[in-house]
Amino acid sequence: MQNELLLEIGSEEIPAGFIVPALENMQKAMAAKLTGQGLQYDTIHKAATPRRLAICVKGLVSQQPDRDEEFLGPARTAAFDADNNPTKAAVGFARSKGAEVEDLKIVNTPKGEYVMLIRQSKGEKTEILLPQILQGLIEDLTFPKSMRWGAGETSFVRPIHWLLVLYQGRKIDVQVGAVTSGASTRGHRFMAPAEAIEVKDFAHYVDVLRQNHVLVDLEERRQEVIREIKRAAAARSGTEGARILEDEELIDTVTNLVEYPHGVCGTFEERFLELPDDVLITAMREHQKYFCVTDAEGRLLANFVAVNNTRVPDEKLAAEGHQRVLRARLEDAFFFFKDDRSRKLADRVKDLSGLIFQAKLGTMLEKTERVAKLATILSQVLAPEYKSMAERAAFLAKADLLTAMVNEFPSLQGFMGRDYALLDDEPPEVAIAILEHYLPIRAGGNLPSQIPGALVGMADRLDTITGCFGINQVPTGTTDPFGLRRLALGLLHIIESHGFMLSLPDTVDAALELYEDKLTGDKIAVKSMIVDFIKGRFANDLIGRGFPGSAVEAVTSVSFDDVVDCRARIDALSAIREQSSFTVLAAAFKRVMNIIKGHDGTEVDRELLQDGAERSLYEAFERVQDETKQFLQTKEYGKALDVILRMKEPVDHFFDEVMVMTDDAALQKNRLNLLAAISGLFLRVGDFSKMQSAVK
Repeated sequence: MQNELLLEIGSEEIPAGFIVPALENMQKAMAAKLTGQGLQYDTIHKAATPRRLAICVKGLVSQQPDRDEEFLGPARTAAFDADNNPTKAAVGFARSKGAEVEDLKIVNTPKGEYVMLIRQSKGEKTEILLPQILQGLIEDLTFPKSMRWGAGETSFVRPIHWLLVLYQGRKIDVQVGAVTSGASTRGHRFMAPAEAIEVKDFAHYVDVLRQNHVLVDLEERRQEVIREIKRAAAARSGTEGARILEDEELIDTVTNLVEYPHGVCGTFEERFLELPDDVLITAMREHQKYFCVTDAEGRLLANFVAVNNTRVPDEKLAAEGHQRVLRARLEDAFFFFKDDRSRKLADRVKDLSGLIFQAKLGTMLEKTERVAKLATILSQVLAPEYKSMAERAAFLAKADLLTAMVNEFPSLQGFMGRDYALLDDEPPEVAIAILEHYLPIRAGGNLPSQIPGALVGMADRLDTITGCFGINQVPTGTTDPFGLRRLALGLLHIIESHGFMLSLPDTVDAALELYEDKLTGDKIAVKSMIVDFIKGRFANDLIGRGFPGSAVEAVTSVSFDDVVDCRARIDALSAIREQSSFTVLAAAFKRVMNIIKGHDGTEVDRELLQDGAERSLYEAFERVQDETKQFLQTKEYGKALDVILRMKEPVDHFFDEVMVMTDDAALQKNRLNLLAAISGLFLRVGDFSKMQSAVK
């Protein structure tokens, strides 16, 4: 209880997905408000259930520190006359601050001498500051959706029913709308319906709620959810080795749907096991928040586990209620599945002509045709042996959009395409590619495991990106309605994952050509915009993953053609950047680049080379160029850089001994050609001058 602040906002049930973000926002806002008031603290703890959001500040000081406030006034020449008597300016300034002229001091500033009032401000007690801090904290909280109630003056995620505010064990008065704070909380709505439960401090708060059937600690409640679903599955499934299908995301959701979890295991008819696993899982997971049960080998059983928010005296009766609800869902899914099976997936493709991809870019059938052609082009470049599979998968990839199952369960897009393709006796590689061409679904998500799916996924993303840019539907700072940033990032991660080496500009060219006359923008300008856009995502992604920005810029500023090649050069520069010899070479290279700016020749006349540093540099350059040739061809950039580092001493010696911009025009041109040739070799890896500022 020592110097502890506890705030609980009690409300009607908050949507599960809102709880964790709200707690994080509360924690950040509380930290900012306390820091802004000069109130130090040790830690901020979070707790929540669907009916409450709570934070506890430990080690909160009882008073602001005393501090000196400085008020700068007019210049000394304006505040005092020649006889050092105060002017009206000085008197007025002192009066405005509630002080006397005698309290003013003369201080030196960068602009000269000014008068200043230094006033000691005594720190305010924390308990006096808290009402305003906490009221502002609650009123400033934002949610994806909020509501108003009563007179409509208060906005929150759900109507607030009570406030608990304690500091050092004493109640702090806070009012939000018509609700005033107290020193009590409330237990479980049904299992402990008493109106008020007195609280002493945070430890007592957690404990007394536990006694009243509320697990307010999120991790404790999560672990209890896991124990309950495992217990229920083992107790009633009737199958040895039965276990819950792993689903961390569903566990998180259910944790924030209940205050006191109790697992109930139910069953459904065996005939529903004819449905594809993804259909069963989705029907149970998305609509009912039920957990699936599998045998020891991972096969789905005709069982599920629901998590109730109350202990039930008759688990069999509770299970029967859940079974009735689930049966209706599964009957619908069974009907949709049988109906979809009346037509093969390939027979549905022509009907994509009735589905719009984008108003200016045509139908999904037209997109399918373009993606199939682009997938074929990519196959010819990257993996000719997969050409027919990629083309077939691209042809079928969007057909499941027309199925009743996907219409009912949109999240099954791709999954149903795979399952129906297998039932239609399509090759397994084609079926898997139909699903995998959507991967990754989100940043950091799973990537296509097989090449056909990767090829179709690349083609699909490139088609969307080029089409949108071609009609000027480009992302802005605040909007990206077609998710082009996400698509570009997915494209890059697929390329990186499979090590696909191809020219990105050439591929964009091919994608643009497939649109024929549908695009409104100039294709050359659009191509440049697209490549720059993808390059930006590439650079941001690598920097976000911890790669040095200087190395990324050194490579991408020279060229951005082959993504895998760019990454290899960035890796090499990142590895060598800390070496002292590279530091010196990077600085020298920056000097080279400045000297040859605007110069375009690289042919060196040996006869004009003078003995000493100039000839030594040329001979060193020839040796290094010859030795690095093989490494550059095989893209072993680390080895190439090790050889290039031998240029450090000859370059340093050259600049110490040789005047490049000599009055002899022929000699000057030859020396510039030599430096340009050297820079051309270095630029095969990257622009070292971009690294110079990072390695000073």
